[in-house]
Amino acid sequence: MRVATGHAIRDGNGRPVPAGTVGGVWMRRGALAPPTYRYRGATPKVIAGADGEAPWESLGDIGRMDEAGYLFLSDRETDMILVGGANVYPAEVEAAIDEFPEVQSCCVVGLPDEEYGNTVHAIVQAQALCVEALRTHLEGRLVADKRPRSFEFVNEPLRGDDGKVRRSALRSARLGKFAR
Repeated sequence: MRVATGHAIRDGNGRPVPAGTVGGVWMRRGALAPPTYRYRGATPKVIAGADGEAPWESLGDIGRMDEAGYLFLSDRETDMILVGGANVYPAEVEAAIDEFPEVQSCCVVGLPDEEYGNTVHAIVQAQALCVEALRTHLEGRLVADKRPRSFEFVNEPLRGDDGKVRRSALRSARLGKFAR
């Protein structure tokens, strides 16, 4: 999606990053312009604008912008899994799992782990699947920190009628069952 000039990609300290660099997606409207968007169910983070400029706002989307100004969304900051100091974005892991032919859908969540802080857990919707073949598939696509250490296979859909995965609900339901 090509975006207007009221958008920026910023690092964790709020500083703009170069084109192609992944960071937080921030947006703002003109100083006197009425809102063209509304946040529902969340409070945006805000960075004050320069003199007379409107503030920058973000809800924690992660992405990058190319040289032509096209925005590529990667994930959400709240979904990031910290594994032994490495940032793991579920969308990247899910994309690699979804490439496997037998997979219908999947959801990746972080579960507590004594050694690494968190571990990557994959919930996979599939009728019949060879776990070792899936692991081999992922070895060629993801570095070790990003590969799931545990898998759970389900037959029921992981997405609601709106097409969204309720990641926090799926994670909560698995905390006691799969956490190490």
